[in-house]
Amino acid sequence: MTELLITGGLVVDGTGAPPRTADVAISGGLVEAVGDLAGRSAVRVLSAEGHVVCPGFVDVHTHSDLTLLSNPLAHSKIRQGVTTEVIGNCGLGVTPVAGDPAELRGAAGYLDLDPAIRWGWHDLPGYLDVLAAARPSVNVAALAAHIPLRAGVVGFADRAAEPAELSRMCGLLDDALEAGAAGASTGLMYAPLTYAREEELVALGRTVASRDRLFSWHIRDYSDNLLDSVRQVLRVAETTGCRTQISHLAAVGQRNWGKAARALELIDAARSRGADVAADMYPYLAGNAPLSQLLPAWAQAGGEAAMRERLAGSAVRRRVREEWRDLPNGWPDLTVSRVPADRPGLTGRTLADLGGADAALDLLAEYGNAVLMVAGGRSEDDLLSVLRHPATIIGSDGQALDPDGPTGLGTPHPRSYGCYPRLFGDYVRTGRLPLAETVRKCTGAAAARAGIGDRGELVPGKAADVVLFDPGRITDQATYTEPQHYPAGIRAVIVNGQVAVEEGTHRGTRAGAVLRAGHGG
Repeated sequence: MTELLITGGLVVDGTGAPPRTADVAISGGLVEAVGDLAGRSAVRVLSAEGHVVCPGFVDVHTHSDLTLLSNPLAHSKIRQGVTTEVIGNCGLGVTPVAGDPAELRGAAGYLDLDPAIRWGWHDLPGYLDVLAAARPSVNVAALAAHIPLRAGVVGFADRAAEPAELSRMCGLLDDALEAGAAGASTGLMYAPLTYAREEELVALGRTVASRDRLFSWHIRDYSDNLLDSVRQVLRVAETTGCRTQISHLAAVGQRNWGKAARALELIDAARSRGADVAADMYPYLAGNAPLSQLLPAWAQAGGEAAMRERLAGSAVRRRVREEWRDLPNGWPDLTVSRVPADRPGLTGRTLADLGGADAALDLLAEYGNAVLMVAGGRSEDDLLSVLRHPATIIGSDGQALDPDGPTGLGTPHPRSYGCYPRLFGDYVRTGRLPLAETVRKCTGAAAARAGIGDRGELVPGKAADVVLFDPGRITDQATYTEPQHYPAGIRAVIVNGQVAVEEGTHRGTRAGAVLRAGHGG
């Protein structure tokens, strides 16, 4: 007998096919059948009349590496319909752990929201075992992150990797790919990756290409040098033949508005030459990053501790302030979203209100990479051009957060709570984006990009990750000033055939799987 029968919904199957009224049968964690299933017996019948029934959202760009250990129920993600997260993005990751673990943990401050989490692993298999033991509510695939690779082999110095070091990094990367990593990621705005030369990126790309996995890029610059940064990605992609993803493609600063469309033209030209290049984006006009991302590369050499000590010096501070005179964003565009201690009067305020450059330097000297900001300065026209492009998929760039736990401090970016409901409420319902194609970008296309072949489409034999939402009611309720609110209009979320969220309530279900590429997942 069918275990769960979803009846009468508007099925949007994730392939890009037109919506159709149909039933969906689920058994054994898999989609059993889709169509007119009238008369079929089931243990449970769930009426979906008036609702869209689609695959669970596959969030290809997340930073939940550590928050899923603090918050296995993945409240902020699963309640918005995310059933699979791809972690390890932007070069930020937690394995391999070589040398002093405190140095790597300092470099990964953006991920490290709960100090109670113990780092008891040394490599990707050990970390994935810890994650599986936590039994998250969502499925998780991991990219091998560039920062741990470089930090463990080269360290945090501003220099090129030597040939033997390149070989060692590629060996460690291949070990991670063999262990099930879905690919690799780099983040060239983050130390020590700011010091990586192009030959290093080519070497990593060739290693990823040899396993037919994904290479995801947080590029060197999203503002004045956006186009040159995209050109670098395309050179490496065409040199290596690697499946390549440009993360959160946006143009920052009003003087750079319009460059996103020009970047897409560069991508189209490379694709016409045979390069396998795509991009991802989220439906917001502000991003979220460590405040230290604003620092010049020289100020971050030697690791987080050295950076903080350096920023105590008056001569260094003068030099940084001078280099900050021409930032693409002004201090009113930058809001402090989190500091390690929940100090009243800091989070939710702009750096202009707090004192501009001096306030930023004080925070960085005291808290290092753990100070987070929300940064605006983007164009709606640029955003729409990226969201509409056929090679773009959706990735939240957020984290699985628990508003009642350690990960819920501060005023995080609202995308962690409302990315997908915002997309369907603000962009699809208003006619700016088409329903079936937008679902495809969130599901089938996203899963394919990450190499997750058994998810993302409501077709028989694939995993039964499903979302039911009311197309007239779905909306995000998380704002920049009050971000920790769950969305409206999500009727149910099903992971591997088990109902995890129903009528706004998390049922405590933890049916997610850790997906290891090349290992049957």
